[in-house]
Amino acid sequence: MQETALRNKQWIYRKRPVGRVSHEHYELAENSLAPDIADNEVLVQSRYISVDPYMRIQQAERNSWEEPHPLDIVQRAGVIAQVVESRSSKVAPGDWVLTYSGWQLFAKCHQSEIQKIDPNAAPVTTALGVLGMPGRTAWFGLMEVGQPKPGETVVVSGAGGAVGSLVAQFAKRAGCRVFGIAGGPDKCKYLRDSLHLDGSIDYRAFSTTAALSEEILKQTAGVDVYFDNVGGRITDAVIPQIKLRARIVICGSISQYDGALDAPELGPRFLHHLLFQRARVQGILARDYTHRMDEMLAIVAPWVKRGEIVFPETIVDGFEQLPDALNSLFEGKNLGKLLVRV
Repeated sequence: MQETALRNKQWIYRKRPVGRVSHEHYELAENSLAPDIADNEVLVQSRYISVDPYMRIQQAERNSWEEPHPLDIVQRAGVIAQVVESRSSKVAPGDWVLTYSGWQLFAKCHQSEIQKIDPNAAPVTTALGVLGMPGRTAWFGLMEVGQPKPGETVVVSGAGGAVGSLVAQFAKRAGCRVFGIAGGPDKCKYLRDSLHLDGSIDYRAFSTTAALSEEILKQTAGVDVYFDNVGGRITDAVIPQIKLRARIVICGSISQYDGALDAPELGPRFLHHLLFQRARVQGILARDYTHRMDEMLAIVAPWVKRGEIVFPETIVDGFEQLPDALNSLFEGKNLGKLLVRV
């Protein structure tokens, strides 16, 4: 067993942001970590650290689906790591694992807190993407709540993101016409050329909500399923174009995370549209389906292995870049899953 103490680095969450999250809300701490571990523990070294929009929700003062992220601890996050030392029968040094050890280079974990990854089955990064939380969110959110039927029209906001890009592909495989909403011509071209969607809409090209709504109607001729990752004016634009008995899946509202969580903007004036079309709105969280992960993997993992699913990734190099990477989510710089490689 390794005896020399390790130099660990940790991003400590120190201050709650009011608007945009940045370096000022964190402290980069360096300390020594003794390599000794107890029975059934493992020592892991982080390789890829996840950066997700939900982190900004947890940093708000109000309770959401749980209490706010505590101050003065390591920023929580999903991590793909390699085992350095092990006193567990489940893994050995060198094995790849999925953990929730957060923004730090090394961590000690109980064996119950890790999940072994087979690096030969798929790229290890998929454990934080298409075969992880984003994939679970996309699959169950669309298939169980959205209930798409062949021939229906599905609109996905944030369609270039980790969840949205998968929802769009799952909907195509379900036999639907699929339209993605994203920011910028490059992302929209990606949706058409790489994900083979039926159409894409650059919301930044429209100065008013009314003009955006008209374009949505022009392209789609009405919406059966709206998978909402964004909220705000994009949702304001989509709701008037829903069809009879439409299903609206509320997965995220990233437009509100950057300063409007504790004092949210007024929502869309959509209640009369729901009434007229007898539509259904339901929110979802990935954790609601954690216990059913095997169901999703049984279907989606073979698609990934056969190369039938595109899973875009944006990988930023450098542990020191983590706060900036989180910040970049709110500027729409990433395509697909955002990871920091350390």
